[in-house]
Amino acid sequence: MSTKIAIISDTHFSRWDEVHPRIKQAVREADIAVHCGDIVRQDVVDGMRREAKRAVIVHGNSDPPDLRQSLPYTEVIEVEGVRLGVTHPAWGGPEFPLEELLPDFPEPVDAILFGHLHETINETRDGVLFLNPGQAYKSFMVPSTMAMLTVSEGSMTAEIVTVEK
Repeated sequence: MSTKIAIISDTHFSRWDEVHPRIKQAVREADIAVHCGDIVRQDVVDGMRREAKRAVIVHGNSDPPDLRQSLPYTEVIEVEGVRLGVTHPAWGGPEFPLEELLPDFPEPVDAILFGHLHETINETRDGVLFLNPGQAYKSFMVPSTMAMLTVSEGSMTAEIVTVEK
């Protein structure tokens, strides 16, 4: 058996209706849907929770106070023996050391799913997968992207998916 996880971040939308249909379909079809922060409005949280079989959502630095109070900064879930940390660091640019995310998780994790950079990362360092799905909306310079993570009996396979160029 394997578990499919759809991962998005940085939606920056006011309404769930604004989210790209391919992303909404992936959220519905996945066993778990993860949002790595910068959601911006409660309607997006509500829509994701409504459509996902299981939703894991953390807040980001662009989220208003009500979302920051209702959503955690970090979350850890265990899936088929794999520990996944979820966060949205409010610091760092394209060159920040990924290892600086590790202290956010006092217990060891096998992967860190994170947002904030608006650029995709799918990289393993010292046995930890660092996975950033990019941004969920298309902009002038950056396409709309998401990540799919498949977990099966203690192993992981990650893929970055371009939703719209």
